[in-house]
Amino acid sequence: MPDMPVTRLPSGISVPSLGLGTWKMGEDARSADREVESLKRGLDLGMTLIDTAEMYGEGGAEIITGRAIADRRDEVFLVSKVYPWNASRRGVIDACHRSLSRMKTDRIDLYLLHWRGEHELEATVAGFEDLRETGKIGAWGVSNFDADDMEGLLDVPAGENCAANQVLYNLSRRGIEYDLLPWCQQRGIPVMAYSPIEQGRILRNAELVRIAKAYQATPAQVALAFLIRQQGVIAIPKSSSPERVEENACAMALDISDRDWQALDLAFPPPRRKLPLEML
Repeated sequence: MPDMPVTRLPSGISVPSLGLGTWKMGEDARSADREVESLKRGLDLGMTLIDTAEMYGEGGAEIITGRAIADRRDEVFLVSKVYPWNASRRGVIDACHRSLSRMKTDRIDLYLLHWRGEHELEATVAGFEDLRETGKIGAWGVSNFDADDMEGLLDVPAGENCAANQVLYNLSRRGIEYDLLPWCQQRGIPVMAYSPIEQGRILRNAELVRIAKAYQATPAQVALAFLIRQQGVIAIPKSSSPERVEENACAMALDISDRDWQALDLAFPPPRRKLPLEML
């Protein structure tokens, strides 16, 4: 297995550019053991960033995550997210403590606001800063923020401490390349790409299939390679199959030619104008 590509956070910490998602985990007790096994296999392969949220399975995914990282917490860069309706100054703190309890850990490395809601950003950021000062979180960031949202965040006291923005980004959802991605890249704020293979919907694209075959790869591997080659982008595919996790990890080994990337640009054109931020 080649060396894992890394992305540097504003703090200077480097994290894997290919991590592990948990969306839809923790929803069915019959799948729990296999979900835990999948996350553990990813950790074994160097995919030591795990992304979860209190929303996923209403805390169920955090419980799965906690099981997977037991006895190896120090290997893991742990990301979780707070519901927007819990994102008052006090609410953020209380929600974080509940997440810590579910994951049986004393800290979250990166804690994100899942999307903008009713609470003022000033209050949310103040809560994040309280948590950071007490060591309950290492850093904080946001999710589903467009470029204008990010500009507004930087006007909030301590808003400049934002360490990441997690958004929908994949070959078929390239709108952020017009303005949001360059904005974040210029400021050294990593972008975390959720649904990096569009929940499998892009994998039958004829050109993607052709290129994958040319490299003895799968379409999913090529789609992940597209993301992790971008400066400051972290892909977080979710899989409940240890075998599929192993397959995903092989994306880091692909060396795709400029000509084939150009062919993918024709199949999945980059944006030529500002588009609304897409969400799932």
